[in-house]
Amino acid sequence: MTMDNPSASAEGESRKVVILSSDAMGVLPLKVVVPLTPWKEGYASAPWMVRLPPVLHSGLESPMAADALQVRSVASARLSKRLGELPESHIAQITAAISIVLEGRAP
Repeated sequence: MTMDNPSASAEGESRKVVILSSDAMGVLPLKVVVPLTPWKEGYASAPWMVRLPPVLHSGLESPMAADALQVRSVASARLSKRLGELPESHIAQITAAISIVLEGRAP
């Protein structure tokens, strides 16, 4: 999914995100997301960075990193374009990384 960037300095730009929340959760028009950034090998030692390869139907064209340290809720209206779907195993890795961040424990 891409998310419109509200900052004036990045007008017209969007950011790739993974939506983690279910449509069945809550009544507010919010989604829990984790932003994506291009993968760098230096991220491999950070337990909150999850490497996402460009798998079939994901919409990813190159390896990306899901940055669990930046998990947040965003207004559904900011989500602009669905890129694809990640395998459940990748979602599980991201949620495990979020647990590490929230619990403050090493893997």
